[in-house]
Amino acid sequence: MAETTPPTGSSAQWGADRPVTLDAHGVLSTPHGDVKPNVGASITDIDAIGPNSEPLPSWQKRNNIDPARQVRLVKLAHMRYQHPDLPKITTFLKDFGMHVVQQRTAADGTEQIWFAGYGPDQYVYYAQSGPEKAFLGGTYEVESYAELEKAARIEGASGILDLSDAPGGGHMVTLRDPEGFAINVMFGQTEAAKGAFPEKVLLNDESAKPRVRKFNRYTPGPAAVHKLGHYGLCVQDFDQQLQWYTRNFNFAPTDFLYVPLPSEGGKGTEGPQKKDVAVFAHIDRGEDAVDHHTFFMSTNKTAHVHHCSFEVHDYDTQHLGHQWLAKQEYTSVWGIGRHILGSQIFDYWWDTTGNMIEHYADGDLVNKDTPIGWGSAGDESLAVWGPEVPKWFLE
Repeated sequence: MAETTPPTGSSAQWGADRPVTLDAHGVLSTPHGDVKPNVGASITDIDAIGPNSEPLPSWQKRNNIDPARQVRLVKLAHMRYQHPDLPKITTFLKDFGMHVVQQRTAADGTEQIWFAGYGPDQYVYYAQSGPEKAFLGGTYEVESYAELEKAARIEGASGILDLSDAPGGGHMVTLRDPEGFAINVMFGQTEAAKGAFPEKVLLNDESAKPRVRKFNRYTPGPAAVHKLGHYGLCVQDFDQQLQWYTRNFNFAPTDFLYVPLPSEGGKGTEGPQKKDVAVFAHIDRGEDAVDHHTFFMSTNKTAHVHHCSFEVHDYDTQHLGHQWLAKQEYTSVWGIGRHILGSQIFDYWWDTTGNMIEHYADGDLVNKDTPIGWGSAGDESLAVWGPEVPKWFLE
């Protein structure tokens, strides 16, 4: 059974024999017969999503969304947080696989630190000092300065802020959604010089064996972060939030999760109705391939940020990173496992301020032709393998 309170101290999962999320109540029919051996395959998005789906243009029309009016996002660039103990979070983020590219003291005395990965972004995480922890929003790059000005005209938006003191410079606008969460958009940041990419490890399977007289060896240490992949919010008015994000920005739902509602009965009512309670959304870049989701929301009894997630090289990198974080006596939330929606291999941790943060690898890519899918919400929708879902992960 899942634990009911978050663990404290070192990882409760490390070295433990924990039950997996999925059980064997159902029988899966495969080419090998009714399941006993496990099987896996890379199949098309249309086949994977199945018939409970809808094309994006149809969904947008049904929800009165005009793409021409949206602020055109390009990618998710960095997260922004406030921490009361900046030295402590700095140590954690280094152990998590980031490195400091700049730090300074602002005119008002606020300590600021920018952390980078090895990808093209100048930084993937911004941290500032403050009396209490605070979520300062995800930050997206937009197509042009005109798009930045469009964002500044949305009700409640800040003016256009100068980022000349930050690595790469640029300008930024901060907006607040209906529940008060910050979202930032920026333009004009110069691209960083890319770091060296890790060498791809050769893998031998039962038929393809390219690794001849080459032995795989690994170095213990943090899982180096490549880029920021996504972040998510727990919200109270899901429908209002969804409308605000998808009308103001080129967010496109990739997958919805729903719960059934009991039929109200009476004339014309046929069976149970469904209510969407979570969404995984990608940035609509037309035919260009993009991550399965860069933003997600789920209905919750309280409004709070859920987690942010950073891409690492591969499966071995994640295990080495998990081992490193556990040896430093940080606290594991959930992982390592394989998600269903998005297909990522995941590993969630608590940072030293109490925020959830994730390493991921091997995520799905989608584009405008990927239909929107609907699936039933619940623990069984979260992972195909991995440790049992802890109770607090969904809170």
